[in-house]
Order: sequence, then C-alpha cells, then structure tokens
Amino acid sequence: MSHTGRMTAKRRCARRLALQGLCCLDVQGDEARPAFEQFIDDSRENTDTRDLARRLLETAWADRAACDDLLVRHARHWQLERLALVDRNILRLATAEMRARHAPDKVVISEALHLAQELSTAESPRFVNGVLDAVARELRQNGSKDASDTNDNDVNGDRRG
Repeated sequence: MSHTGRMTAKRRCARRLALQGLCCLDVQGDEARPAFEQFIDDSRENTDTRDLARRLLETAWADRAACDDLLVRHARHWQLERLALVDRNILRLATAEMRARHAPDKVVISEALHLAQELSTAESPRFVNGVLDAVARELRQNGSKDASDTNDNDVNGDRRG
C-alpha cells in the first residue's frame, strides 16, 4: 500500500472511531468520556490513528454548537434532534473538519459519504452529501471559517495565523 493509501486508511479509521465517540457523547453526555477514552485505548488501531481520533472527536464535540448552527440552515425540513443519531454525528464530524480547514472539502465530504454508506441507511449518503455540499459552499463564501468561530487551532493541533 502506498504512503497516501496508508494515510487515507489511518484517517478513515480515526474518523470511524471519532464518529463512535460522538454518538456515545451525543446520547450519554460528557460523563461517557472516560468509557470512550478506554474504548479508543483498547482499539487495535496504532497510536497515531488513536491520537487523530481523539483530536477529531475533541474538535467536533467542542465545535458542535457552531456546527449545529450551520447544519440547521442546510438540513432543510429536518430538525437536528430528529435526524438519525449516526447521520447527525457524521454531519457534525464533517462540518467540524471543514471548519478547521485541515483537509479539502471534497475529501471530507467523500469520507463522510463513506461512513454513511458503511454505517447508516441506503438514503443517508445522498442526504449527507446534499447537506455537506451546502455547508461547504457557505463556508467558502464566508472565508476559511464562519463568523461564529473563535477557535484558532486546527484538528491537527497546529496554530493558524
């Protein structure tokens, strides 16, 4: 497998772990954090993948209010709390990644679609694609991050200037 292929696989595994954590936190709240930390530690993924999963999870969970504001505007005719748990958190994870601007929008959306195909219903990928495409368009129109953002750290822990 090429270096690029290994990086893609690592990020895909990290996204899957982060999504599981988001779903857990979404249902059980912050009190589930220690159990999920143990789940990540017990996973068979390498240290880099586990660390990336933690960063993705922390970024998406900390940024969920701003992400939800964006998602509400673009998930027309849907209340976020009425979306399927997995779909809602796929959308949050991808929106947080796009807001952090550490990967191209097309890559983030493609990975979100992969998660939706793998873990949700047959209709989910089309819905996820439509919502995330609209979110990406708004983020591009408003610059690198939307106006409600106050976090200058990207998901990889690097300071943005």
